[in-house]
Amino acid sequence: MSGRGKARKPAGGKKHTKSARAGLVMPVGRVHRYLKLGRYARRTSTAASVYLSAVIEYLVAEVNELSGNAAKANKRKTITPRHIMLGVRNDAELNELLKNVHISHGGVLPCIHPSLLKRKPYSDSLMATAHSGTGDAVVNPLPVTNTTAASSSSARVLTGTAAAAGTTSGGIASNS
Repeated sequence: MSGRGKARKPAGGKKHTKSARAGLVMPVGRVHRYLKLGRYARRTSTAASVYLSAVIEYLVAEVNELSGNAAKANKRKTITPRHIMLGVRNDAELNELLKNVHISHGGVLPCIHPSLLKRKPYSDSLMATAHSGTGDAVVNPLPVTNTTAASSSSARVLTGTAAAAGTTSGGIASNS
């Protein structure tokens, strides 16, 4: 035991990385190094690196799960950029987070405007509903105006000076 300082520990102990201590797969040491190199702050704590690594690991797992589901829906075993794009764009939260991100070779979301879809002709749909016998179909699509309601005695209303004169708004004398 010559020299200064403490006695050395035996070298039999295994090294544990910061990622292993935190229980993460993402490299905490590398994230810490890049945070220091980026000069985001004068000093960077290890806890900030662990937290950022955990967030990145969660986002990667989420995108991986959604893109895997998209690949499985397309009966594929390999995840392509198209599957990543479909997974991200169909999830509301990830779509909001990555709204300004362009995924290379991802394509676009499949969307056909309803006005471009082929519809049945109007006369065929009327004939089909008229012969169905349900009674719910309206054969005449034009609105019917009721002209007799305005001239009936129950629809007469006395207003203002016409009420004093005993006439209706139509100028006809009322019997009531």
